[in-house]
This record gives sequence, C-alpha cells and structure tokens, in this order.
Amino acid sequence: MISDFKFWHFFLNQGQLIHNLRNTEMRQINKRLAVILVLGLIVFALPEIWGMNTGSLTPLLAAGMFDGYTLARWTSLAGTLLWGGLYLSFHLYIAAYLYSRIIGIPWKAMIVMQAYVTALLVLEKGLIFGIFAWNGYTMAFSPFSFGPIAATFLDNSYLIYFFNQLTLFTSLIIAIQYRFIKNFSRVSPKVILLSLIMIHIISALIVALFSQIPVDEMLRDFMQGGPIL
Repeated sequence: MISDFKFWHFFLNQGQLIHNLRNTEMRQINKRLAVILVLGLIVFALPEIWGMNTGSLTPLLAAGMFDGYTLARWTSLAGTLLWGGLYLSFHLYIAAYLYSRIIGIPWKAMIVMQAYVTALLVLEKGLIFGIFAWNGYTMAFSPFSFGPIAATFLDNSYLIYFFNQLTLFTSLIIAIQYRFIKNFSRVSPKVILLSLIMIHIISALIVALFSQIPVDEMLRDFMQGGPIL
C-alpha cells in the first residue's frame, strides 16, 4: 500500500502517521524535506537582511567605510546561510541518522520525526523574527524561553544562555520525539523520556557555550584589520 506524506495533515494526526509509516510505502518525503530546508534558510536570512544583530558593524558605516560595511554585511549573510544550512542539516539528517543507528529504528521513521522537529525550530525562529521586527528592537534572548526570566536573577551569562535554549518549543519537540520513538522501540517509555530530556539539556549546555563567542565583534575587527581574538 502507498500513502503520501501530507505534512500539515499528519501534524495533528500523529497516530495515523505512525500507522502509515509502519504499514505503507510513504511518498513525497524528500519533497517535504526540501521545503523545510528552503523555508529554514529564508528564516535564517531574514534577520540578517533586516539588519538585526549587526550593530557591531555600524562603526564601519559611521567611519565612511562604505565598501567595508557592504562587504561585512554580505560576509555576515553568507556566514548566516552557511550556519543555517549546517544547523538544519544536523537536526534533519544527522540527528535522524544517530537516532536510527543508536536505537535501531527505521531511518524513514526517524527522518519524518526530525522533519517535524526541524519545522518547529524553523517556526520558532520565524516567530522570534516577527516579534522583533514588529517591536522594532531585538534582544539576546528568546521570548519563548526561560532566558528572560533567568536574566532577572542570575548574573552568570553562561547559565542565562543555557536557560535561553530551553523553550516552549523544546517541550513540543520532546513530546513528538517521545511519541515516535515509543512506538518504534521496545525501550521502556520512562527511559525514553528521561533520555530525551537529558539529550536536550546536554545540547543546551553545549549551545550555551558557543553562544558566548563574540562572532559580530570578531567580524568587525577582521574587517577593520585588527586582531580577531
């Protein structure tokens, strides 16, 4: 039996999706993945095109270094697209491969699971861009995360960035992954849930570490011919 991967239809009908993955040959998966990747790159590019988080490059413009400023903006956009491509590919393909190999679940089921995970991440980033664009200013923390709350009583920037990685969308992602893995694995549901929570906590700790790297300042110093570090 053959069925089509209807992304939005199955988003609210996960049980039917899991049934179809088990009992049918599902088509149009790659087409849906391509759409997610393209939309994801657009969402990554929009804040850069809008000029968000490029304040560190303003001194170049103020100093009359128009060519340097333009080059810096294009370089920043290229870097953002490269990072976006790596980010999306990791969550879509590499994560699916790791789950498939480690847990022993069919690749197709894991790539579909990660399609929804990646789509939620893209949606979150798109909503954040929309909120910032509407209000006319940006901040370092996601309005959907615990980062703003943590910033009110914590002085440690690393911990604040860590809590910034734990969002409402993280809960939705864990719920989707839990349901998929539970239906395709014989591992205890409690072990699955605990493992997923630990994976996301460890990931948040790692991302928080990289979030402290001053990329914008490094780019500005590079364009001005100064030391990068």
